[in-house]
Amino acid sequence: MTHTTLPDLPTTPPAAPVAPVASAAQGPIVLRDDERQPCEIWTRVMGYHRPMASFNRGKKGEFHERTYFSEKHCPPAATD
Repeated sequence: MTHTTLPDLPTTPPAAPVAPVASAAQGPIVLRDDERQPCEIWTRVMGYHRPMASFNRGKKGEFHERTYFSEKHCPPAATD
């Protein structure tokens, strides 16, 4: 049985070219509707994070009826 050695391969792939980023001096980025992609909304249900797209009609309705609060606006707890 003969032992062969593997050639040295790079451990990371070469970096892909990065597209230039628009700066504020160039103005706002304007996209046509056909260039946009839908935003996927995820939420936590029963201990799991799930995309809303997988919800049935009833679960989507429950999500839209949720009440959100801010701790800054909650009254202090009553102490006896």
